[in-house]
Amino acid sequence: MNELLHFRTPLRTTPFHPRTAALNRLNRWSPWAGYTTALCYGDTAMEHSAIRNAASLYDLCPMVKYRITGPQAEAFLDRLTVRSVARLAPGAAQYTIWCDDEGRLLDDGTLFRHGPQDFLLTCQERHLPWLLDSAAGYDVAIADVTADVAALALQGPCAAWVLREAGFDVAALAPFRLADFPFDEDRITISRTGFTGDLGYELWMKPWQALPLWDLLMRAGAPRGLRPVGSEALDIARIEAGFLLTNADFVPADQAVREDRVRSPFELGLDWLIDWEKGHFTGRRALLAERDGGTSNWALVGLDVEGNISAAGSLLYLDRRHEAGHVTSACWSPTLKRSIALAQIRRPFDRIDRLWVEIYALRELQYAKLMMRVRPAPRPFFVHPRRRATPPGDW
Repeated sequence: MNELLHFRTPLRTTPFHPRTAALNRLNRWSPWAGYTTALCYGDTAMEHSAIRNAASLYDLCPMVKYRITGPQAEAFLDRLTVRSVARLAPGAAQYTIWCDDEGRLLDDGTLFRHGPQDFLLTCQERHLPWLLDSAAGYDVAIADVTADVAALALQGPCAAWVLREAGFDVAALAPFRLADFPFDEDRITISRTGFTGDLGYELWMKPWQALPLWDLLMRAGAPRGLRPVGSEALDIARIEAGFLLTNADFVPADQAVREDRVRSPFELGLDWLIDWEKGHFTGRRALLAERDGGTSNWALVGLDVEGNISAAGSLLYLDRRHEAGHVTSACWSPTLKRSIALAQIRRPFDRIDRLWVEIYALRELQYAKLMMRVRPAPRPFFVHPRRRATPPGDW
């Protein structure tokens, strides 16, 4: 599509759209990064069950992707992100974050290293101006390749089996590793990554390879119950895994209108990512002062919620009277059979076990106010050894 005429089609469709549209019985769609993406194909509960008990396909094409190359690509990314990129070997990936000069989170994402001078950075929001400004003085090339790279998430306990049946031997692929495989007179990249906290893979390809690969995987996975899943089922799985979602659990610092809405890695439980020994990176001075001064105002915590009603968007109270924070993501977990939530709580209330959540539950066109007890719960809520088993088991 001509970039100058994008306004004629405000939402693009992905290379997988001919297949996803045909399977979307509910015709439920949602915008994501300028693309239309499926919310649910027919039954969210069954789609979530496929993620946890069989295998699932999720269209990842709208994920924002930046190709970063050049002699100083490693040095640039070491300066940009909080983790050590120098320690990231070719053929490996890492979850990472980057901040502004005040140490406030801009976004999180996955950094893939394809070669000594070749990286792919994926994230939820668009950051090209920030990346280009941050690259001043570095011998690097940065390109938005979102439309040039099609992507598909294959997640679930049977994911490795499906890939093997499709002709891709991923037995030796450890978590956060990637490799190239021949496909359709070319190659695709498969990484052992995902957003479900379970055994899973992400497949990266050229757009013209998308439909042949989709068809191959659907045929190969049919005996193990492979099904496409929408964003609603994936959101339940990522909450079970304790993963944060941009513009749900935090607001990127460059998008926040209200100054008190931005958060630091310490306030989001992401300070474990920071490599203090690697040298300077954007936001280091501010984060060091926050660490040494103990000035964090918020804490992001996992919660068990009484009852079976989702607490999404609800306020938290200390002793049922004093506002203490708010729930950012929540669901009834089909896997754990309990109501769980992620919440931002003002310090030091995060260490006090006297919290309640105010839930408004819709009861036949009227809302009923429920005050339910909540208790701290470790993240991730869902943990299974198959997530890291190498080679993966035959489930």
